[in-house]
Amino acid sequence: MAMFFKGDKVEVCSKEEGFLGSYYQAKILSPLNDNTLYRVQYKNLVEEEDQTRPLVEIVSADEVRPVPPPVTFTKATQVFHYLDSVDAFDNDGWWVGKITGRQGSKYWVYFETTRDEIAYPVSRLRHHLEWRDGHWILANNTFF
Repeated sequence: MAMFFKGDKVEVCSKEEGFLGSYYQAKILSPLNDNTLYRVQYKNLVEEEDQTRPLVEIVSADEVRPVPPPVTFTKATQVFHYLDSVDAFDNDGWWVGKITGRQGSKYWVYFETTRDEIAYPVSRLRHHLEWRDGHWILANNTFF
């Protein structure tokens, strides 16, 4: 498990019902309890009572991962294929889904957790990467 420090940019994987499979950008405000917990401030989520203030929460270390590296593609190679695992940016976070089709410049993404299928432009998609044992792994188990 990675250790994070004050100011590190991270993503928090939600374990709440209705939010499973979503990742939210945040920064570490402070490590707690020997790095088993972190106090984080979200980039795009706000306090319910005061929507001008970023949401601050204490989360478990197993819910925190580094921000995935940008995957560099040329316009010719920024293509997704049927059943590729992707993250789609929607509702202030990145949601894990599978490519199910293409229509013009948009790709259809199916989300298993919600059973929704939604079309997104390429600008709101990224290849899904998993953080395992200190390495980024593409869905096809390629180390990154």
